[in-house]
Amino acid sequence: MAEQRNTRQRRAVKGVLAQLEGFHSAQEIHEFLRDAGEQIGLSTVYRNLVSLAEASEVDVLRNDEGETLYRRCSSGHHHHLVCRACGHTVEVEGPAVEAWGDAVAKEHGFTEVSHTLEIFGTCLDCATAAVKEPNGN
Repeated sequence: MAEQRNTRQRRAVKGVLAQLEGFHSAQEIHEFLRDAGEQIGLSTVYRNLVSLAEASEVDVLRNDEGETLYRRCSSGHHHHLVCRACGHTVEVEGPAVEAWGDAVAKEHGFTEVSHTLEIFGTCLDCATAAVKEPNGN
């Protein structure tokens, strides 16, 4: 993979990601940048996010609606638990998933296998809030 230039726009996108918690869409990241006074186009934000994802500097997932979301990546291979209601995300290791994936790949003659795994549910805070206000009142 070619080394990426450290442009002003790339630094700005990385800076916003460093400040944000959880996963956000390219549109949300673009909005944060514009609100901070950055002169940057949405297509430039997309290009930088894709480049950062290819460099394993950001995590990428698709939400239930199929929208691609991004966040700053921690080191090492991991999976995510994602709250459907608020987007809160927890990184988790999955040795059982790793072993299963390796076994299935070997069984079918696959090599150089990679995978991503996101588990969607409702976090404790959102579940508690739903119980307290079942009618949304």
